[in-house]
Amino acid sequence: MNEEKFNRRDFIKSATFGVGAVAASTSPVSIMASELKKSGKNTSLPSVDVLVIGSGGAGLRAAVAVRKNHPNLNVVVVNKGMPSRNATCMAEGGINGVIDFENGDSNKLHAYDTVKGSDFLGDQDVIIKFAQKATEAIHELDYAGMPFNRQQDKTVARRFAGGAKYERCNYAADKTGSIMMHTCLDEAITNGVNFLLDHYLLDIAIDNNECEGAVLLNMQTGDVVPVLAKSVVLATGGYTRVFYNRTSTPFNASGDGIAAALRAGLAFKDPEMLQFHPTGVRNGGALITEAARGLGGKLINNKGERFMSKYSNRLELAPRDIVSRSIESEIRLGNGFGEGMGSYVLLDVTHLGEEQIMNELPQIRHIGLLFEGIDLVKEPIKIRPTAHYSMGGIEIAKFDDMSTHLAGLFAAGETSCASIHGANRLGGNSLADAAVTGKLAGEGAGEYANKRQNYGSGKHAEELAQKWRIKLKDITSGNSKPNELYDLREEFGQYNWDNMGIYRTGEKLEKHIKILDEIWAKYNNLKISNPNMFYNTALIEYLEFGNLILLARCACLGALNRKESRGAHTREDYPTRDDENFLKHSLVTLKDDKLSLSYKDVVITEFKPEERKY
Repeated sequence: MNEEKFNRRDFIKSATFGVGAVAASTSPVSIMASELKKSGKNTSLPSVDVLVIGSGGAGLRAAVAVRKNHPNLNVVVVNKGMPSRNATCMAEGGINGVIDFENGDSNKLHAYDTVKGSDFLGDQDVIIKFAQKATEAIHELDYAGMPFNRQQDKTVARRFAGGAKYERCNYAADKTGSIMMHTCLDEAITNGVNFLLDHYLLDIAIDNNECEGAVLLNMQTGDVVPVLAKSVVLATGGYTRVFYNRTSTPFNASGDGIAAALRAGLAFKDPEMLQFHPTGVRNGGALITEAARGLGGKLINNKGERFMSKYSNRLELAPRDIVSRSIESEIRLGNGFGEGMGSYVLLDVTHLGEEQIMNELPQIRHIGLLFEGIDLVKEPIKIRPTAHYSMGGIEIAKFDDMSTHLAGLFAAGETSCASIHGANRLGGNSLADAAVTGKLAGEGAGEYANKRQNYGSGKHAEELAQKWRIKLKDITSGNSKPNELYDLREEFGQYNWDNMGIYRTGEKLEKHIKILDEIWAKYNNLKISNPNMFYNTALIEYLEFGNLILLARCACLGALNRKESRGAHTREDYPTRDDENFLKHSLVTLKDDKLSLSYKDVVITEFKPEERKY
């Protein structure tokens, strides 16, 4: 990369200490809120044309799309820490998109596999467009320099993922997400995107039913900063961190964007649809990629049986919800190893040999050694399903530009719900979702900002900021016991796993709603004993936890009222899918801290719902 455009030493310095200038062509990309331009005669608040919250694959693709289509617009990406700290980095197996049309595969088949994988809860008009754009995304990333693995003919390497009829999961070893994110980060820097680091999203500001900007917390200083924007893109990731004790989701992915959108009056769509990845390491749930099974990995119980033949003809490459339930069923039948939360089965890839493991699965070998002290080359690894992905998210009004029902506000990636994944996401479709929806959101936000003549007055943003200043002062004025917050968070994660996990019942969910209400009440009575606002990490964890409680309440409400089993949502008291009553999306809204539930029909176009067999 051109040294004049990007000096890594200066970038790290500026990202850490907030030193840097706005002019992207001559300086590092990290800026301070005080360096944002002022918005005009009506207010002295800082402003930016397009504000992107979140620096994962979706956020970066959005920022680049704005700059490529409207180089006259300035774009700032906000992140809690360094821009490379996100869930995209943790994706391993690959990114779906058909690039080989000679072997019988097609965009239509990708769409069908996605619809079927969603247990027919996905909106088919959206999914058909998504499959077409996923192909475009692979070529765009390849052109941008993403170092994919290559086949003998030098084309991008691809392999099977669960629920797919053809090899269409394009990969870069088992580090596809990290490599994709760094490719997108390089593109963002090259295209003049700026980064506002160490800033936490508190809320979305609204003026006359239009997004006015966002209220941020400067984590370095503790200042509450209202920032005006002509358009905003929310790309803050998902909310499976509600299962705090056992999840592959990074600690900083706490559903902040979805919670802020809820408080702004938008609907949370299909919140009950939370995916459990079949293979997380026994201790903590760090991810063991689906690619291990795509290459021939075998699941083994305590009898030495390769047990997936009892559950699916696709064996280990059935969709994730099926494989996860199969593993849990084996454990419940007494065919697992260990006890309680420490129960597990084995994933065996030793037959692949050291050369293939080191070439295509080096990261999970490292994870096995790090978390379990096991070398996958020599012995099977201990695994159990782990909370992994959020199919639910902010309701999207229009897929073509990823706009929400609030003018000027757009969403992308796991924060959004355009109904691509329905009740279950296929492996490889998450990075494709980030790449596709990120670009669409950026195009939409850029077009909106380019047409919008002025910023909002700033009145509502400043009023909201002042409310937060008072609230934060109150939160940090207490004397709670040092571990009280963290003990409550651990309790919260355990209750979610036990009552709202892979297997659900009405009795458990009714009890869980009351438990969450009690946890919410306890949470609101907590006070942080550290009044020093300089890098007050306890305060950030407090705010993140509050968002997670809110989102768990929404998920529980949706799960209790969906009286059927569909995809990742398994009700033991309603074991079958009910298309007559529940071929529809759940929509949860928030007003005065009270949740309301409504429904919206699924869009059926090309593929008639059928029994889901694998």
